[in-house]
Amino acid sequence: MPGRGGIWQRPDSLWEATAPPPPVLPALQDSVQADVLVIGGGFTGLSAALHAAEAGRRVVVLEASELGRGASGRNNGQVIPTLTRPDPADLIDRFGWESGERLVGLIRDSASTLFDLVRRLGIDCAAEQTGWVQPVHSPGRIKIAERRATQWGKFGADVELLDRAAVSAILGTDAYFGGWMNRTGGHINPLALVRGLAAKVVEAGAAVYVNSPALSVQRRGDSWVARTPQGMVTAGSLVLGTNGYTASIFPEIRTEVVPVLSWQMATAPLGDNVRKTVLPGRQAMSDTHGDLRFMRYTADNRLVTGGALLNPVNGAERLKRIVGARLAGMFPALNGVTFDYVWNGRIAMTTDYFPRVHRLGPNGFAWAGCNGRGVALSVSLGRELARAAIGQDPKDLALPFTAPTPLPFNALLQRIGPLKILQYRWNDAREV
Repeated sequence: MPGRGGIWQRPDSLWEATAPPPPVLPALQDSVQADVLVIGGGFTGLSAALHAAEAGRRVVVLEASELGRGASGRNNGQVIPTLTRPDPADLIDRFGWESGERLVGLIRDSASTLFDLVRRLGIDCAAEQTGWVQPVHSPGRIKIAERRATQWGKFGADVELLDRAAVSAILGTDAYFGGWMNRTGGHINPLALVRGLAAKVVEAGAAVYVNSPALSVQRRGDSWVARTPQGMVTAGSLVLGTNGYTASIFPEIRTEVVPVLSWQMATAPLGDNVRKTVLPGRQAMSDTHGDLRFMRYTADNRLVTGGALLNPVNGAERLKRIVGARLAGMFPALNGVTFDYVWNGRIAMTTDYFPRVHRLGPNGFAWAGCNGRGVALSVSLGRELARAAIGQDPKDLALPFTAPTPLPFNALLQRIGPLKILQYRWNDAREV
């Protein structure tokens, strides 16, 4: 959102209010050389930069605005080691056994990869590896939980199928009919993780430049050359990690995803008497509604939840009423709950809910399409993209490359995208 003088200013999010301050970083004002150029200062880019720098490579990161400006600093902070829709069998059917199995393994371990990295580096981001649970909202949806628990369990994930009593005990409500959980999931303060990662990237020897958008990126000879308003980077390899905020200089990637506005909101801190009855184990939760219900706690016992809107006009006040009533219907103890923060950001959706991984050219790599599962997935894919960028054979990595598939009438899809909520609500009311 524009501020004075056209400078972008972050919405008043809970994460901005509670995250440790960012490292002081410059804008690029010179011509520099690197082994690896990373475009995007979110989870993907910073993970790629960290792993490449720790491998001894010279790394430059270009962030168009401030750290955490995009989805990485403005999401719900749930660390979920699955995809939104595709299951392991779907991934193997799409990408083949070898490539699909490697991607399944990356996703299965993605939450632990993030939490292990946080512990190794000592990043202060309110990390809680308390597990993630997906309750089912209608009797017929229990087959979803059965399928996902079975498939992920087959590949070694720490999962459990839950009956109605078990879900009621975990959540503190009888609104659901069962579900499943993955014990490696959890939640973090996402902006704190971005800032903490950036500090560790700098400590590892990389250069991170903020307010330095890439205005052009070209392949010249055996190098990638990126120009910013006041500088230039020349590098042997390129990693693009901008997802739903991809610039128009990468049109094929920008137009193969549909950026969707996602609203987040945080209650006032809840008293211990309420917290011990509502999600008492502090797991992250997101259910089987298409019009999603989701929640998790913060370190100071705020419940962070959110919702979707057909029309963003006066969205914050409308969501306070809608989500407040929804919470009270599930948890009588939350009747009259108030919200101190409401904010939003864009998530990158694909029409089939699969992520996209691409070669941009010689030694150039990118991915897009988080579909609401970007926290754990971005950190792990950033590591894999770094390995490719420093010369490991991509055939041995969890990188199922496909050609970009721009969506016809992408601009129109972005305009009518919110209408998808109507379909979700229709399906939510049926056994589908």
